[in-house]
Amino acid sequence: MHHDILDVIRNIQDLYENNSSLAVLKDFERVLDEMDMYVYENWEDGELAYGPKVDRHWITAGFMWPKDKMPNPTAAKRLTELGCKVLYQKSHLVEPRKIKTESDLRPGTKKGKLDRTPIWIVEIQMPKTVAFDIYRGYMDKMKNENQSSIEQGGGTPPPAGAGGAPSGAGAPPPAPGGGAPAAGPAPGGAPA
Repeated sequence: MHHDILDVIRNIQDLYENNSSLAVLKDFERVLDEMDMYVYENWEDGELAYGPKVDRHWITAGFMWPKDKMPNPTAAKRLTELGCKVLYQKSHLVEPRKIKTESDLRPGTKKGKLDRTPIWIVEIQMPKTVAFDIYRGYMDKMKNENQSSIEQGGGTPPPAGAGGAPSGAGAPPPAPGGGAPAAGPAPGGAPA
């Protein structure tokens, strides 16, 4: 099987036009990052070849590397322990040759000849639950870091009159004189 550089480019263009696919790919990448995949040799040099394809229970994406930069297979064990399926395969990338002389042109055209460059394709099938659990953990971590930063004085909560809730209970500020709470944002409302 071979991959065409035009298909790779179209896939990336589709990602940028479709926010939900881009969000899924970011969740997918977050799992790779949380599992420290990029510590292993050549993993950080991979490029998206296809995907993400979302099925009922799985998210599938394929990444490519030059033949001489095969990603370290030891890293894939980290993913298989999470329930992911990782498939390594040799393939070819069809791309136009850089034109330096007339012999680099296709006959009768001004386009470069097509060369087959050997590559590695690593296809990763990830359970949806893994991607979304790590995303949920990431969001909880960010929320806790933000909250502890505010509590330690590293950040300041919005002033009471700015439409934000005080840093404590999340309820509206008490009315002057100790009566019923003054009108303000509903509990659980997001600060402005």
